[in-house]
Amino acid sequence: MPAQDIRHTDHRILVSAPAETLYRLVADVGGWPHLFTPTVHAERVDGDDRRERIRIWAFANGEVRTWTSLRELDPAARRVEFRQEVSQAPVASMTGNWTMNPAADGRTEVVLGHSFAAVGDSAPDLAWIDRAVDRNSRSELACLQEIAERHPGLDELLLSFEDTVLVRGPRAEAYEFIRRCELWPERLPHVARLELTEPADGIQQMVMDTRAPDGTTHTTESVRVCLPDRIVYKQTVLPPVMAAHTGAWTFEETAEGVAATSHHTVVLRAEAVPALLGPDATLEQARAAVRAALGANSRTTLEHARALVESGEGPKTGPGSGPGR
Repeated sequence: MPAQDIRHTDHRILVSAPAETLYRLVADVGGWPHLFTPTVHAERVDGDDRRERIRIWAFANGEVRTWTSLRELDPAARRVEFRQEVSQAPVASMTGNWTMNPAADGRTEVVLGHSFAAVGDSAPDLAWIDRAVDRNSRSELACLQEIAERHPGLDELLLSFEDTVLVRGPRAEAYEFIRRCELWPERLPHVARLELTEPADGIQQMVMDTRAPDGTTHTTESVRVCLPDRIVYKQTVLPPVMAAHTGAWTFEETAEGVAATSHHTVVLRAEAVPALLGPDATLEQARAAVRAALGANSRTTLEHARALVESGEGPKTGPGSGPGR
C-alpha cells in the first residue's frame, strides 16, 4: 500500500511580547473565539493544564467546520502540541504544534506548524486543506500579535457579563425561542430584519438588523452553534466599537423554573470610542454604554421568551429540533 501523502507547513511571526504571555494566550483555548478571527467556539471537553481534549468550531475556507483534538501543554518549554482525534472530511489527519522562542532582540518568535493528510490522498482535497491551513495560520498569528502587543491594556478592553430571566415553563420551549431566531422580527421589537441560513445541522449563520432606541438600525452577522444544552455564537460583522463579540444562551433548570441566561464577552476598540461617545469619552464610559446596549437587547429577548413560554403558546419542539438536535 502506498504511503499517505502528508504535507508539512510552518508559519512564523515575531511578536514584541514575552514568550510567557504568548503561551498563556495559546494555552487558554476557551479564549480563542475572541482572540482568533477564524474560531467560532472552542472548549475543553476534559483534561487539565498539561493534557486536554478540546473541541473547536472554526471557519475553514469560508465554511464552519468542527473537530476534536488532543493537546499536550508544556509551560516550561512554552510549547503546545496538538493532534486531531476526530477530524472532519476532507481532513484525514492533522497534527502540529505552537512554539514560542525568545529572539535575540527581545521579541518572541511564534512558530505554528502543521502536518496533515487528505481523505483518500485526494490532490484537490489536499490543496483545499493547504489553503485553509495557510489562511487560518496567517490570521491566527496576526491576531495573536495584535492582542499580545497590547496585552498590558487588555483588561480594560475586555468586557464579560450576563443577564438572567427566570422562565416558569419547559426548558425545551425556552431553548426553541432562542433557536428559532428567524421568527425574531415578528417577536422582538428591536429586531427589524433577520436572514437565517443553516449550512449544516446545528450551525446557523444569521444577518440581523437591530433597531436602536433612536430608531436607527445597524447590521451585524453572526455564526451560532446549537448544542444540546446551550447556543453559542460569534459575531463576524461587528459595530465599529467592537473588535470581537462572542456569547452564549444557556438554560438551567432550577427549583423555581428555568434560569435562561444571556452571556456576552466583548473586546472593545479603544480608537473607536471617541466616535461613539465623543472626543473626551473614556474606556470605562464605553464599557458601560456597550454593557447597557447589549444587556437591554438580551433582557428584552429573554423577557419575550418568558412571556411566550409562560402563556402556554410557546414554540413547540418536534423531531429534528430543540435541545436534542
